[in-house]
Amino acid sequence: MSDTTFLNTPQGRRLAYHLTPGTGPCVVFLGGLKSDMNGTKAVHLENWAQARGQAFLRFDYSGHGESSGTFEEGCIGDWHEDTMAVVDALTDGPVVAVGSSMGGWQALLLARTRPDRIAGLVTVAAAPDFTEDGYWANFSEAQKQALETAGQVELPSDYMEPYIISKRMIEDGRAWLVLRDPLPLRFPVRCLQGTADTAVSTATALGLLDHAECPDMRLTLVKDADHRFSDGSCLGLIEEAVAEVIAIAR
Repeated sequence: MSDTTFLNTPQGRRLAYHLTPGTGPCVVFLGGLKSDMNGTKAVHLENWAQARGQAFLRFDYSGHGESSGTFEEGCIGDWHEDTMAVVDALTDGPVVAVGSSMGGWQALLLARTRPDRIAGLVTVAAAPDFTEDGYWANFSEAQKQALETAGQVELPSDYMEPYIISKRMIEDGRAWLVLRDPLPLRFPVRCLQGTADTAVSTATALGLLDHAECPDMRLTLVKDADHRFSDGSCLGLIEEAVAEVIAIAR
């Protein structure tokens, strides 16, 4: 594995990344909440891209992995700025965004902000608008009060240590919702979702499919796959989806 490289962003953050040169479109992996660029899916896709001679980029949002900052300080808007910074500074021409969980939301924000740069999009257990529809909508009155008084709440996770969710994350998330207004996606989109996912429901995946305006959008439901979506079969499905989108883009 190559050494990590760092990008200093216009916002003063220091973002860690790995960029593999190759033919375009460049595949950009957008990780999930509290995940890092050394996760199974990101590294597997990088190896797959290298074997094909495909350009590939993976990176850590601020407050994640090797990048500067702390998770508790961050929010959806910060991570959108990070995504924009690495795509604008490190890639040229069309890109294929691959977004996992929160990265699926980030991929949709990237597509909304740079529609002319996107050749295709692949999501894995995409979680658009989760700060509002997942967290806030299900908070108890006690949790909402804790946000006001303590500025944060702690939420358990089935996959890692508890999440610290800040008042800033909830409030900032409302500025970046993608399911309330029209969402035109004028390129091929492939969505993957496990039916045993306890973090993102199949209803979320179906809601995105129904809401987006896209001439070529498909959702694949995988029976018994969980939120990690990282076993051999699931990784193969991600490869196939990315390869299909690239082939259409070319």
